[in-house]
Parts: sequence; structure tokens; C-alpha cells
Amino acid sequence: MPPLSPTRRWLALLALALGGFGIGATEFVAMGLLPDLARDLLPGLAAADPEQAIARSGWLISAYALGVVVGAPVFAALSVKVPRKLLILLLVGVLALGTVASAVLPTFGWVVAARFVAALPHGAYFGTAALVAGRLLGPGKQGQGIAFVLTGLTVANVVGVPLITRVGQLAGWRAAYLVVAALFLLTLVAVSLAVPRQPPTAGASVRRELRVLRLPQLWLMMGVGAIGFGGFFAVYSYIAEVVRVEAGLPTSAVPWVLAAIGVGMTLGTIFGGWAADRDLRRTVVVGFPFFLASMVAMALTGGHPVGVFLSAFAVGLTNMVLIPGVQARLIAVSGEAQLLGAALVHSALNIANSIGAALGGLVIAAGYGYLAPSWVGVGLGVLGLGLALLSFAHEDRSRAQDRGPVRTGADPVEVTAGAGAR
Repeated sequence: MPPLSPTRRWLALLALALGGFGIGATEFVAMGLLPDLARDLLPGLAAADPEQAIARSGWLISAYALGVVVGAPVFAALSVKVPRKLLILLLVGVLALGTVASAVLPTFGWVVAARFVAALPHGAYFGTAALVAGRLLGPGKQGQGIAFVLTGLTVANVVGVPLITRVGQLAGWRAAYLVVAALFLLTLVAVSLAVPRQPPTAGASVRRELRVLRLPQLWLMMGVGAIGFGGFFAVYSYIAEVVRVEAGLPTSAVPWVLAAIGVGMTLGTIFGGWAADRDLRRTVVVGFPFFLASMVAMALTGGHPVGVFLSAFAVGLTNMVLIPGVQARLIAVSGEAQLLGAALVHSALNIANSIGAALGGLVIAAGYGYLAPSWVGVGLGVLGLGLALLSFAHEDRSRAQDRGPVRTGADPVEVTAGAGAR
């Protein structure tokens, strides 16, 4: 790839982040429009039992999460020989078509199917865009590349989701999805014009990509994402009830608390990418205790009006500090199958979404209150930290086994034969 001017490089990075913004909008906008979706797609049930209708409308969110889990490894493995810029354009095209279908299909079942299809490119897009962004930024900046693309998603939570949700409330939920589809069409144009041609990985094959699934390190880091980050979703899924019931604030305060989470996520992503490029291991090992502390703070102070804002900000911040490092670690342990490793973290995060929301719902249903999911999050975070430590210990043992003694005179000197990801 020929050298790029600084202007062209930043335009390319912004084009990739715009796709992340669109994905953040299409993933989260349904959460604020569930009552509207229920009334329009399930009118009979909504009239008879509004709570049951909203609960069933939650299938739209679950369908999207399932699509991410399924689509990330499938798209990543099957597209290894496709040039990366072309792959990004194809993935954004599928995102646009799935979102348009979500807006225009007439029945609940068809819209659920459309949400599943729209989610399939999610993980592969973030994985491919992160690799391209890292290459644009230069050697040693993979973490910052990941962070830059993820910043689009976090900014969507601060700005895009509230605005598009408001559009849906005023003009109908279908209009909201059409706005999101327009974002993807804009991304297609921006990527076409700004991102330079990216050749496919030399010697890439589906078999080589799938071979990485045999590596214990890959599954350990998948476990870090799928279990360790479940705490964030345990808190996030029920934050509206925490604000209204526990903190005693009006419903109008909910978007502001969500914005606090979004601001924390954005700042955490930027710092996490910077920190991961400097010392990935330290970022993960030190970052997890701060993440645990933020959820303890939510459990202890979320019942107070000021405490819920501060702890919500802290949960968003500390969660996103970790994610660039975990994704960079997955890329590193995936060896030659970097695209698959980069995409799998998003499958892990959506598994975390399901685990965190489900376990949080269980403790609420058991009568422990809306702050109880924060303690569930602490438990999940401890398990995630344990898996991260196990991964690094496994790497250290592998390094020790790769060392061989070399004699210089009478004394043996150990020479390191291989080095893993820091």
C-alpha cells in the first residue's frame, strides 16, 4: 500500500468509524422503541397485555444478538480471500439491506428475521475494520486502530441512539430504521472514496482460519469476553429501573444516565486503545479490578441520584478500557487467522449480553432488587479476570517450554525461542 497523506489517513479512519456508528445505532435503537414496536407489530397482544407484548418484542433484540454470534465467525472464515476494502463494502451493503428490510417488512416474524440478517456482518465488520485501521495507523498501533473503530459505536450511544430514538417516537419506528439505513449508505460512499485498496492476506484459506479454533488460548480469551464482560450488560440492561425505582429519579433522567454511560464508553475506548499498545497484559490485568470496583460502586451508590450518574459513567469507562486490549489479544493469539480472531470478540460480547441480562433478570425476579445485577456483574468480572490470568500463565509456560539451554563455556545460557503477545 503506497504512503497516504495524513488527511487521507484520517478520512479513511473516519469512514471506518462511521460504519461503527451505524452499527451502534442499529443495535441499540430498538431498546428505546420497544413499546412502539410492540404496539405496531403485536397490536392484539399489546391491547390485552402490554407488558407481555413488550417482553415478546425483546425477541428483536435477542435475534440481533444471535445474528452477531453466528455471523462473526462465519463471515470471517468464508471471506479470508476477499480484499479487505471490498469485504468492508460487502458487509456494509448487507447491513444496509437488513436494516431496510427491518423498516419495511410487515409482520413481527419477518422483522425478527430481518434483525437476525442485519446482525450477521456486525462482528466481521468490526474485525476487518479494526485490522485495516491498525494498518493505516502503522506498526504497533493495533490497539488504537481497534479503539478508533469502536469509538464510532460508543459515540452512537451518546448521540446517535437518543436522536434516532426521538425520530422513531415522532415519525414511527420504521422511520428510525430508515435513518440508520441511510447511515450505512453514507458509509458505503465514504469507504469507497477514502479507504485505500487493501489486498487479501497472502496464503489465506478457510482451513487455516478454522485451524485456530483448536488453540486453548483462543477459547480462554473468548471466555474473558463472554463471561467477564457479562457484568456490563447485567448493569446496562436494567439501568432504567435503577434510575426510576432505586434512585427515585423521573423517567426523563434515563436518557441522561445512558448518555453518561456512553461518554464513559467513548473515553474508555480511547484510553484503552492507547494503553493496550503500550502494555496489553498490564492493561487487562490492572483494568479488571477497576471494572469490578465500578460495579461495586453501582451496587452501593446506584440508589442515590448523584451516585447513579457517577457509577454509570465509571461502568461504561472501565468496561471499554478493557475491550481494545482483549480484542488485540484475540488477534495476537489467532496467529495467521487474524480476521477470525478480530471478529470473534464481538461474538463473545453478544454472548456476554445474553448471560449478563439473563442472570441479572434472575436475581431481580428472586426479589433482590434492581441493584442486585451489579453484584452478579462483580461475580462475572472475577471469573473473567481469572480466565485472563490463566491465559497469561499459559503463555508464560509455553515460553518456558520453548527455551533451550545454550552452553557458552561452562555456564548454560537460556535463549528464548519464541515470544507471544504481551
